[in-house]
Amino acid sequence: MFNPDPSSKSVSTKLPKAVIMMIEKNNLVMAIKTLAADENISMDEAKLRIDAYETKLKVEQQQKLNTIASKQGISNHAISFDREQESDDDLDPLIKNRIKTTKQSRGFKSLQEGVDSQLNNLGYKKPLLPYWLKRLFVIAIVMLGLFWILWRVFG
Repeated sequence: MFNPDPSSKSVSTKLPKAVIMMIEKNNLVMAIKTLAADENISMDEAKLRIDAYETKLKVEQQQKLNTIASKQGISNHAISFDREQESDDDLDPLIKNRIKTTKQSRGFKSLQEGVDSQLNNLGYKKPLLPYWLKRLFVIAIVMLGLFWILWRVFG
């Protein structure tokens, strides 16, 4: 029979096993190239088919997670893939002399504050001189003593 629309090809919706394995390993470039070469289609068509397969996989994973969460009594919003992360950086007003901190340094500062509050709760008092400074003083005194002895012997 005559096909009136040559652009509408009969395309198999199922992907080859090798391509599926590449997609699961996040090797999308090789998956697109392999699919385009195997089925003699353009790279754009291969990319569209792979994207459709990925979205189908994500939907199936989300459905599985939702069923597991509903069985365990967890809300569906807590495990959704498509929600955006909140950014605290946009909410802060701009202050001239303030250094903007990263999330990592804020995390470290909150950890330090937590440790300090725990030590305060236990009644621990920080020493006047830290341990490393005491050690430096001992090393300096020993060096001065050796220098004085050597000065007296050879001087």
